[in-house]
Amino acid sequence: MTAADDFVEFATAAAPRLRRTAYLMCGNWHTAEDLAQTTLTKMFVSWRRVRRNDAVFAYASRTLVNTYIATTRARRSSEVITDVLPEQAAVSDSLETRMLVTQALGTLAPRSRAVVVLRYFGDMSVEEVAASLGCSTGTVKSQCARALEKMRSTLSGNQEDGRQADGHQGQRRHG
Repeated sequence: MTAADDFVEFATAAAPRLRRTAYLMCGNWHTAEDLAQTTLTKMFVSWRRVRRNDAVFAYASRTLVNTYIATTRARRSSEVITDVLPEQAAVSDSLETRMLVTQALGTLAPRSRAVVVLRYFGDMSVEEVAASLGCSTGTVKSQCARALEKMRSTLSGNQEDGRQADGHQGQRRHG
């Protein structure tokens, strides 16, 4: 099998996982597709060297995180972030929950978001995340704890805002 054939096999297997991970980091499917493609392009350029290691998926995850962080740094000065969302149609609870979690992920710094996504959505151990990001396990644990606390705060704030918008404001219903 040639190196190109080997890469095509790897890319076919890794692309869906990279797209999902990228989406959880950036919150946009189009940007996630771009991040996954850029990651695969970078992987292809260094494929001969990378494929000799047994950790090609870990290398891909690390490349994806680095690409995501680099794009957020480059984009940071040109984008205007607003807290007003466009009007949306009613959705089911599971989709709403996913949207709220994605929104909460969006409040995190890029590195913290990468830690949470790799740790909980990528189902990686603390050690694997640390190796993937090139930091210590203690850093992963502390960033994860701070990020989860911020997400909890954001999510509880969304629930309270929803109750106030419905006119309930903490009142109990008897029925």
